[in-house]
Amino acid sequence: MKKFFKIAGIIVFIIVVAFVGIYAFVSTSFPRVDPAPTLTINHNDLLLKRGAYLANHVTVCTDCHSTRDWNKFAGPIIPGTEGKGGEIFNEKMGLPGNFYAKNITPHALSDWTDGEIYRLITTGVTKDNEPIFPLMPYQSYAFMDTEDVKAVIAYIRTLPAFENEVPPSEAQFPLNLILRTLPKNAAPVTLPKNMTQIEKGKYLLTIAGCVKCHTQEDQGVPVEGMFLAGGFPFGMPKGGVARSANITPDPETGIGKWSSEAFVRRFKAYVDPTYVNPEVAENSFNTPMPWLRYAHMEVEDLEAIYAYLQTVAPVSNKVVRFTSDAKQDQIAKN
Repeated sequence: MKKFFKIAGIIVFIIVVAFVGIYAFVSTSFPRVDPAPTLTINHNDLLLKRGAYLANHVTVCTDCHSTRDWNKFAGPIIPGTEGKGGEIFNEKMGLPGNFYAKNITPHALSDWTDGEIYRLITTGVTKDNEPIFPLMPYQSYAFMDTEDVKAVIAYIRTLPAFENEVPPSEAQFPLNLILRTLPKNAAPVTLPKNMTQIEKGKYLLTIAGCVKCHTQEDQGVPVEGMFLAGGFPFGMPKGGVARSANITPDPETGIGKWSSEAFVRRFKAYVDPTYVNPEVAENSFNTPMPWLRYAHMEVEDLEAIYAYLQTVAPVSNKVVRFTSDAKQDQIAKN
């Protein structure tokens, strides 16, 4: 018996040593990305206009990094909070930890270089060489045209400075280690001057983060065969679970029967002068989809996204767009 405990003790010791070794190796060796580039962005009206358009209506940086009013449909931004950060994304929303949107106004970024911000946006690595949770789709921003990234940086530098100290994000184990292995060097595209409508649509859909929200994942890995087929769950702040729509061209469960005009109208309805954003009751349907931000996208950009979506593989996947907490409890019991 003594021999058994001795052997068991040795095995436990070896396991502990191995774990400590792996932990130390991952903690000190990752993330592995290039240093922040030496970059100085020369602001001009054209660059700022492009940056404002992207940050507010395509990449929607200001959507997550501001305060949203979840008492109303689609959680519109509360005016005057643009870029202040502080919104929490946590276990209630199905995430493995507590993650806070950072303050991206000049108050928080005054000691960041343009190159450090560029690296964060495109690789997910901070100036202190720490990885961020890919809730911010840096894996998609990695493919942004360099000039578009510069435009976004130039624009957020012009936001009103907001003194809002945001708590540090905390990922659960072992995700805190896994996060360190995810960042990769950016692979920016250079947009051709005469790109096709479909090429433009693919680019816009990528940098808008549509893939991240409209593709189901299993432990952070996209489910094979479910590209843009919807069903990704989002726990809502006022209760219930919303799910992303199937936006593949499947005629029955996706947008296969939609025309380009119908697709554009779906977005533009939220900028119609007669539209009144409704109040949302507790545990009632709502969505994290920033309709009121995307609604300001240019018509030709929405048409390009539609054109690209018609080229992806149709996937039959009927999505239940929302279930209340009571319904969720019933599903869990069954």
